[in-house]
Formats: sequence, C-alpha cells, structure tokens
Amino acid sequence: MFEKDTIQTDAGDLEIIFIGHGTLMLKFNEKILHIDPWSQLADYADMPKADIILITHEHQDHLDPKAVEDVRTETTALILTRICAERIDGGTVMKNGDEETIDGIRIEAVPAYNIEHMRSPGVPYHPRGDGNGYIITFGNRRVYIAGDTENTPELKAIKNIDVVFLPMNLPYTMVPEMAADACRALKPGILYPYHFGQTDTSQLKALLKDEPGVEIRIRKMA
Repeated sequence: MFEKDTIQTDAGDLEIIFIGHGTLMLKFNEKILHIDPWSQLADYADMPKADIILITHEHQDHLDPKAVEDVRTETTALILTRICAERIDGGTVMKNGDEETIDGIRIEAVPAYNIEHMRSPGVPYHPRGDGNGYIITFGNRRVYIAGDTENTPELKAIKNIDVVFLPMNLPYTMVPEMAADACRALKPGILYPYHFGQTDTSQLKALLKDEPGVEIRIRKMA
C-alpha cells in the first residue's frame, strides 16, 4: 500500500515507509517510530503500534490526537512540542536544542520555522521556537526529518547528515531554490523532498543536477 525504502546501518537495516504528506513510519531493530501520524492518510487502528511517536508541531496535518491514540500503548514514548503538549496528555516535551535517547535511538530536536513566508505581515506560518525538526541516529546513520521549515541558519549549520527529508509545500515552507540551498549546506547522501503538495519536484532535481554525492529520491509524499 505504501512505498518503502531500506537504508543500511552498522546496527541493522532501517526501513522507511512513506505514508504521505509529512507523515512517515520507520522500522529499526523491531522498533516502530511514527512521525506526525495523520488519520487522513491511513487507518492507524490497523497500523503497527508505536515504540516512539514524534510530533513536529501543532498544525492539524501533523498533530492528530486520534492517530496518536490509535498507535500509542502504555510504553510508547511520545515526543511533543510545548504547544502540542497543551493538546495531548502524557508526552515528553522537547524544545529546540534538546536531546533524548530512547531504546538506544538518539533524538535531537532542532529549530523549524519560517523566515520569509508569512501568514500576514510579520506573522510567519511557523514561528521560531514553536516547531521541531528531528535528527534521529540509527547506528551510524543520521536521519534528519526537517518538519515545516525554511532553509534557516540553524538548518544549514547541521553537520553529518546521511538522509534528509526537506519540505516544499508552498506557500508554507520552502520553494525549490530554498530546498536546494539547504541540501547544498547539509550535503546528505540521500535527499527526500516531502510534504511537497503541488510543487514540481523536477525543479529541485534540476537545481541540484551538478551537486556531487547527493541522491534525490522522489516518493509519494505530496
């Protein structure tokens, strides 16, 4: 039903399941991670139960309490932003810069916000400090799921990323030129554009055609 990729690490295979939009499921050493589960994309009552749930921010296509409860168990680690924690109980709040290690998986929360794209003058779609991206370490591989963000200075300062998910859902996050700029700074081995709506992903591929060492993988993540 969903596309899948496998990334090899020195501690076992990481399987990425592309649910759609900004929603992912990851499998690693029998652990299940759900990223921004959203009931519009899948029946989460039938999905594998979560060991870890990561929520990037409070918008309804990212924070879906029903989907969370459908895959949550008594032992699930639920990682939330401060605003998300006002809407759903029992999680652990991570703010920008925080780190947690859960079941041997290291999770870093990094800033996700707008600089240019505004809801109204002076009001960004995603204010600084409200949302998280997450860097998740699986063995020797660092996977960066950027959340709803632009190519911020903090993003471009991140080092040693093997796999990155960058959003291009206009007008809320990055235009292709911003995503290309972010990719050039991050220098990942694999780039997945995600949460891209109607944005033409071929523009991103054209902008990065001369960028060495980056494999751009297009999956059903509109």
